[in-house]
Amino acid sequence: MTREYRTQELAEAAGIPVRTLRFYRERRLLPPPRREGRIAWYDDQHLARLRTIAALLERGHTLGGIAELTAAFEKGRDVGQLGELLGMGWSDETPVRLSPEALADHFEGEVTAENLAAALDLGYLAADGEEIVHVSRRLLDVSSSLVREGVPLAAVLETGRRVREHADALAALFTELISDHLGEEAVSRLRPLSKSVVEAELTMAMDRLHQRRGPGADTPQAAQPSQTPQEPQPPQTPSS
Repeated sequence: MTREYRTQELAEAAGIPVRTLRFYRERRLLPPPRREGRIAWYDDQHLARLRTIAALLERGHTLGGIAELTAAFEKGRDVGQLGELLGMGWSDETPVRLSPEALADHFEGEVTAENLAAALDLGYLAADGEEIVHVSRRLLDVSSSLVREGVPLAAVLETGRRVREHADALAALFTELISDHLGEEAVSRLRPLSKSVVEAELTMAMDRLHQRRGPGADTPQAAQPSQTPQEPQPPQTPSS
């Protein structure tokens, strides 16, 4: 059963002041509440929208950009344009709409409140009413594959956070290289070259790491020092 909230209750559940909630309503960032006389009733969809707004603000999006995103969903715009609306620019990633049940199927037993909060904070997920949007089909497939192999989702998300830091540094490095020598307009045109360099270097780095560790280095037996059987010693002959 869907829970309903009065204005004060919804603001408290979302962790925002009532005046902020009313401001969002005035900016049409929230769908209209159900009216019962002079009482406005909100539900879990409104709460999910408020949490999505908070996550997008954390990522540096403006209220104007969030309002455009909200309007796009309400008008049924193709979800393929979500990346642009989220400020992903010329990303090749394909966003995916999921029901909560479908998300749970991808990460069986791992969809906890903590993991959802981490995914929202990373910007992997956004809520739109009763649906959830994952910003990248490839990231969704990879993360769910790792979880099926036995890697905890919390560890996958923490690794994603650390990868994000390195990816930001790499993006800054290549952007500076190209813009300094060829101009800012060349950055988008030569982006595939940067991607190829990163993929090649990552592959070679993993090969080098594997060679240093040696075959079977990740098994418990390999971590133990090897023991060479000692050859039996010939019997001692008493000296005369």
